[in-house]
Amino acid sequence: MADAPVIDPDRSPDPTIEPFGDAAILVTVAATGDDETAAQAQAIAAAVQAMRAERTGIGRPVPALASVLVPFDPLALALEDAIEVARMAIGSAESPANESPDPGEPTDIEIPVRYGGEDGPDLEAVAELHGLRAADVVELHASARYRVLFLGFAPGFGYLGGLPESLATPRRASPRERVPAGSVAIAGRQTGVYPLAMPGGWQLIGRTDVVLFDPDRDPPALFRPGASVRFVPTGDR
Repeated sequence: MADAPVIDPDRSPDPTIEPFGDAAILVTVAATGDDETAAQAQAIAAAVQAMRAERTGIGRPVPALASVLVPFDPLALALEDAIEVARMAIGSAESPANESPDPGEPTDIEIPVRYGGEDGPDLEAVAELHGLRAADVVELHASARYRVLFLGFAPGFGYLGGLPESLATPRRASPRERVPAGSVAIAGRQTGVYPLAMPGGWQLIGRTDVVLFDPDRDPPALFRPGASVRFVPTGDR
């Protein structure tokens, strides 16, 4: 029975709670993810985090686009108790007391970007695809406020939601073998910054000198789920 998914009766079939190996549980908000499900996952993760001080054996939760991984120590906490923590976190995240935003505007993480040219080799192609000028793409991209939906793919890589719909762009048909660190890119309805030099298939429209991931920094990743990000054009383009 312990191996079967546990479904919250008040929100059937979503979210679901199920074992994830023998030392974690997975809370799935929805079958597919978007900005809204990411916000729900972050709220549940925050509720779990708040409970850790009073719940021995619960590890740091990891939110994703439509789910939350909740590690736990099976030597200190039974699976049923870990599931109960998840149920309580879901209830806390959905309660009216948690529906209002935190007071004050969020502090934006500002990322200076050199758009186009060698730093953004796909900018012109993206502009042509949408019937825009390159300058229009830069203006649209830099005018939006983005929210870090979750971290993944590479250390410090944040998937940022909030890209204007007019810039929604498919990934490249053929990924590059090496994308320079700091490359600012778009794919689908998301944008992001490559923290390290690596292969990648997103459309490159600019580049920043900001260090996204530094293992000697605390915390190592500049972005965190839920953070607000703005891109600031700088230099010639």
